[in-house]
Amino acid sequence: MKILVTGYTGQLGYDVVQHGLEKGLEMIGVGSKDLDITNKDNVSKYVKKINPDAIIHCAAYTAVDRAEDDKEACWNVNVEGTKNLAQAAKDIDAKFMYISTDYVFNGEGDIPFKEMDEPNPMGYYGLTKYEGEKVVQQLLDKWFIVRISWVFGINGHNFVKTMLRIAETRNEVNVVSDQIGSPTYTFDLARLLIDMIQTDKYGIYHASNEGFCSWSEFAEEIFKQANVNMRVNAITTEEYPTRAVRPKNSRMEKQKLIDNGFTPLPTWQDATKRYIHALTHEVK
Repeated sequence: MKILVTGYTGQLGYDVVQHGLEKGLEMIGVGSKDLDITNKDNVSKYVKKINPDAIIHCAAYTAVDRAEDDKEACWNVNVEGTKNLAQAAKDIDAKFMYISTDYVFNGEGDIPFKEMDEPNPMGYYGLTKYEGEKVVQQLLDKWFIVRISWVFGINGHNFVKTMLRIAETRNEVNVVSDQIGSPTYTFDLARLLIDMIQTDKYGIYHASNEGFCSWSEFAEEIFKQANVNMRVNAITTEEYPTRAVRPKNSRMEKQKLIDNGFTPLPTWQDATKRYIHALTHEVK
């Protein structure tokens, strides 16, 4: 099976390509320097030339705060770019997997969002990701939409790396405690996506490591696993204002994975432990 992966230079795209190669699949990873997904003609020509059996679309404009002011660029990547890739997939009858986000929901309440709950994004980034979801469903028959949250991986910037970097110069940190969700290790997620793309079990899925926590609880676990003596001061969202509103409820139900025979990801605590071990033993 030949799979084209966008966003190869990011955390998830990188791990998806690596795992696909380990599984003996033909993986082609592209970053923004290799392919401008906002250029329809270029996308069409490139995809026809590669002629993949499937496209896993990990590339996205993910700067949540900047998106509130840089709306045109965010829309072009997340909506137009997705449309260009989906149309190219349709033209060659390839499967299409779109990586989405918990930000498509309104973040209210404390009940996990189900796969078929009506999205209602709070910010512009979430809006563009939801518009991307709609494009995929309108254009294609053979599609997967996989919503993920709180991503961390070896290749790129993330909350874990930020916390460990802060710990190098400080002995305490303020972290929000009233936003609840599930961290997602791209190493674990990549395995699920590669398994999924080889099936025809199409539809919307939620995928993250098992269990829920707040950002402050996540930080505490990071320092615990890294054997770092660091005080975490739990603060409210209101005490840490950001340009874009953050969802307080990022819990997502993952029943669809189980119903379709996919193995749920390990717990977020287990994922954090393995990730920090990988970080500290990383050879590049």
